Amino acid sequence: MRPSPRLVAVLATLPLALAACGGGSSSTTPSAPPSIADASADNRPVKAGGTLNIALNADPDALDPSSSTTLVGREVFANMCEKLYDIDASSTLIPQLAASMPELSDDGKEVTIKLREGLKFNDGTPFDAEAVKKSLDRHRTWEKSARQADLAAVTEVTVVDPSTVRLTLTQAFTPLTAQLADRAGMIMSPKALDAEGDNFGANPVCVGPFKFASRTSGNQIALEKSADYYDAAKVKLDKLVYKIIVDPNVRAANLKSGDVQVADQLATNTVKGVQDDPNLSVVSGGGLGYYGMQINIGNVSGSTEKPGEVDTPLGKSPELREAFELALDRDVINKTVYNGLHEADCFPVPLDSPYRPKDLQCPKRDLAKAKQLVQASGVPTPVKVTLTSPNDATNVRLAQVIQQMTKEAGFEVSVQTAEFVTTLEAGRAGKFDVMLLGWSGRVDPDGNLTNIVTTGGSNNYGGMSDPGVDDPIKQAAAETDVAKRAELYGSAMRRIQELRSVVYLYHNKYYLGMSKNVAGVQYFKDGLPRFVTAGFTA
Repeated sequence: MRPSPRLVAVLATLPLALAACGGGSSSTTPSAPPSIADASADNRPVKAGGTLNIALNADPDALDPSSSTTLVGREVFANMCEKLYDIDASSTLIPQLAASMPELSDDGKEVTIKLREGLKFNDGTPFDAEAVKKSLDRHRTWEKSARQADLAAVTEVTVVDPSTVRLTLTQAFTPLTAQLADRAGMIMSPKALDAEGDNFGANPVCVGPFKFASRTSGNQIALEKSADYYDAAKVKLDKLVYKIIVDPNVRAANLKSGDVQVADQLATNTVKGVQDDPNLSVVSGGGLGYYGMQINIGNVSGSTEKPGEVDTPLGKSPELREAFELALDRDVINKTVYNGLHEADCFPVPLDSPYRPKDLQCPKRDLAKAKQLVQASGVPTPVKVTLTSPNDATNVRLAQVIQQMTKEAGFEVSVQTAEFVTTLEAGRAGKFDVMLLGWSGRVDPDGNLTNIVTTGGSNNYGGMSDPGVDDPIKQAAAETDVAKRAELYGSAMRRIQELRSVVYLYHNKYYLGMSKNVAGVQYFKDGLPRFVTAGFTA
């Protein structure tokens, strides 16, 4: 169904109106699509030394691999906290702190991991199996850990010898290696854990090319080259300074002025301006994750607590949630808010994933049906909805477009904005009606689902709890056959679509701006810039 002429008129003027208050215009498209390959293929010689200033679009939460939940936190970890496994430029899982890929028992319930030898943490403490066990046990058992769902299948971690650990599982768990290629596989210094305890994130110590130096909340995070890193000769830069610059126009302006040499997550309406600057380049990453809305349908006392009854119109009525979604036009949102630089979709698994059934369909905007569902609900109109949004210009623009689209179906959306980390805290506690929220994505689809939509998941802010979601996702994790896993994930995603605790809008691409005198940056599909080989050109 085509959007109404009045809506088109409103949306056409919205970005221009926002330009006056720093939103910028999104009426032009980039001159050429940025490529992921550009960064990783740039192997120009770089000189030793120097400080690389990187603009982050938000302030990370605690720099603790066990409790962290933010993408910007993962960006910092990528250069400070190595994992048992990682991905390469082709998104293939590879060993990092592990010496080889895991060895599985015949029933898949025992996983043996050989570790690299002779490594040190950034405080000089030896890296060994005992350290690995200490970190993995903390990830999976600490009450404040957000990794519990990632490692829920693990019942015991055993030290076999100084360079070998064995993980005992409740059942075969195919996504385990992918989980260990993210924060669940980050290994922390046992000395630092003993010293800092729950406050580890204030002074984190891992194995990595750079070590934590300092943090000024809301301002910057500084890392220094680590003398204890096993491949220190490869590291050219002396220092990384992550500067928190929330406003996308200021982020792009600082890149153009040279105050920063790298800027993460360029807003799509600033991409062309950066591309057109002869001193700058843009590369793209991401695509594994998604952006959308979580609707609170059961989170009354915390995302990991028992679900209850939420007393809001959308929380109580699947029909109103359907009407809310049918009022949206994902393609128009993508073009109006993002210059068409994302990929509109209504499911959490990317369109090109082998784990996604081909017959999954997204509903088109159907204003007539949306109005009908609103009227049939018996809820007085306009139906009041509170939409929580991070306070950056792009999210505010998206919230306003959603506000205008749903107004035509009989909803009255009030937009509440807050700092990004504040919105996460509200989400975790269940103190919201609807909130804008994204997920940066994982190589294995389990990472886009289990912790976010299954019962008790720490990121299941909407409080969804349904056997039609939980059971197939759990079964898929125990399967090794790709086709069978795809069938099970398809079943779960169809049920998610019916419940609509999450309304997916698009798969987000990330755009990284860089000075042309910076080379050696690795930028893969996970959207995490790696600076281990980066430096300034000679």
